[in-house]
Amino acid sequence: MNHFLSISEHSPDEIESVLDLAVDLKKEYSSGGNPPLLKGKVLGMIFQKPSLRTRVSFDMAMRHLGGDALYLSPNEIGLGKRESIADVARVMSGFVHVIMARVFDHAHVLELAQWSSVPVINGLSDYNHPCQAMADALTIREKFGDQKKINIAFVGDGNNVAVSLMHISALLGWNFSIASPEGYDLKPHAVTIARDLASRSGSRLNFLRDPHSAVLGAHVIYTDTWTSMGQEDEVEKREKIFQPYQVNAQLVSEAEKEVIVMHCLPAHRNHELTDEVADGPHSIIFPQAHNRMHAQKAILVRLLKAG
Repeated sequence: MNHFLSISEHSPDEIESVLDLAVDLKKEYSSGGNPPLLKGKVLGMIFQKPSLRTRVSFDMAMRHLGGDALYLSPNEIGLGKRESIADVARVMSGFVHVIMARVFDHAHVLELAQWSSVPVINGLSDYNHPCQAMADALTIREKFGDQKKINIAFVGDGNNVAVSLMHISALLGWNFSIASPEGYDLKPHAVTIARDLASRSGSRLNFLRDPHSAVLGAHVIYTDTWTSMGQEDEVEKREKIFQPYQVNAQLVSEAEKEVIVMHCLPAHRNHELTDEVADGPHSIIFPQAHNRMHAQKAILVRLLKAG
């Protein structure tokens, strides 16, 4: 692993290996702390889009592993505006050992990786969210173990989170269904990649309109905000379109008895997800959020070839 930009760029063995490492690092942390595997290493964090979980989980991951993290706000760099992305990548490569970038445009993180001489991690782009998918897979594995035929249902917008969840499901052999309203489907290119991955793993992919059909037999129900950052002018329109896709108690009752409900957060409660479900017995949204730190520890260690 030279960079971590998309789930689909890695083999099943690579992803499984990082997940196994995440399990080990989490056990170590729970048993008294991680060894300083990244002592002397610095993570440079470039943010075009703010985030609670991304910033805190990466910062604490480095601290727990003996390293350090440097936060750079949107105004401090002006990525691609105040200074070219190529120049930013080459300058940062001389200061830090690994770069994490949370960007609007996926092309920006690709260009950073092209010009950087240190590993680059995609902390989120408009195309995908691979770090979130790793935390999701870690959470699902903790719940269901090595069971392969897991049915995952994503309900809502075919956005960047859905792309990475679809790709990691197809890579690991989990069945993936998505129910989205017309006009809010997954990107065709992402679907093509998923179909190729699924053909090799035996995963089944289903693309639906009806959320009730999607959750039948589901072990996991996953949802995300109806309106992502940068789409604020579409709020009113999206709320009307997505109302039938709300994850509520009735929808959850139609899935498997032991179904877990996941959300990458932040949640707009009583919109895409009701309070009753978010705080109910099926919800695992907070352990899922905490697993961001443990999954990212494993990514950082693997990229920096430590331990």
